[in-house]
Amino acid sequence: MSKGRILVVEDDFDISNMLKIYFSSQGYEVQVAARGGDALSTTRKQLPNLIVLDIMLPDMNGYDVCRELRTTTRTSHIPIIFLTQRDERSDRIQGLELGADDYITKPFDIEELKLRVQNAITAANRQTQIDSKSNLPTGRLIEDHLRTLMHDNKQWTYFDIKINQFDSFTDVYGFVAGDEVIRFMAVLIGEVIDEAGTLDDYAGHPGRDNFIIITHAGEPDKLRDLLAERFNDKVKQHYSFIDRERGYILVPDSLYGERQVELMTLAVGTVSTRTHQFSDIREITELAAEDRRRGLSGQDGAGANLVTSW
Repeated sequence: MSKGRILVVEDDFDISNMLKIYFSSQGYEVQVAARGGDALSTTRKQLPNLIVLDIMLPDMNGYDVCRELRTTTRTSHIPIIFLTQRDERSDRIQGLELGADDYITKPFDIEELKLRVQNAITAANRQTQIDSKSNLPTGRLIEDHLRTLMHDNKQWTYFDIKINQFDSFTDVYGFVAGDEVIRFMAVLIGEVIDEAGTLDDYAGHPGRDNFIIITHAGEPDKLRDLLAERFNDKVKQHYSFIDRERGYILVPDSLYGERQVELMTLAVGTVSTRTHQFSDIREITELAAEDRRRGLSGQDGAGANLVTSW
């Protein structure tokens, strides 16, 4: 099982390649970006557990990358370790003031960097309540974000998203395959927000097969439809060829031996400040969950069960 996903932002190929080989051998998933712009794009699409960030980059400096990540809602919680040749006190202070979690200078001890990476990821997961599989915020972080939004005058839409037939899928394919679906869903949400949402949009993972999105997009239905379309198309890759072809799986059943269960789909309930005034965050989550359940009962569990309450 992966220890986490690391994004190395470094334009020196020898260093980035060495870090990729080393941390991959330690059980991490490693992505590499040689430019600051590429790092921002990669991070928005698939949230890493930690970023190792060089200050001197060809298109923008690491301070600007850090500032952008810290001021963007979805990426503000990601630990950042600066990696640089500079060793001036003022440089270290500037990086820490921008929100970097640590600072190490070249040439560096790879074992020391490994320990700093381990400690930063462990501390972030413990303090910010990040789900280890999706790398998305959970419980209290989601609640805190909703409380903050309730004091803003901006318009936003809250999506309550559930993966239908997830339990049946794990009964047949096992928990490891189920974890892969959770990671797939988190990546998909990032891609869809990047295409149809805004930089202020927020995604969370309250638990198991349940996800949330809070979008400030002017056309939230576009984001919702894109999410359902992509999910229905790409989730099939998690099934065997036979199950994909027939459109269902056979699930063990104590009464009948086995029963047919359709492939996974999404149920989405929504509430929006365009039509509602909320008194507390519980009202938001309950209304969205109720909206989702109404869609499920009206669709009999078939297809992508989408409901709206604009």
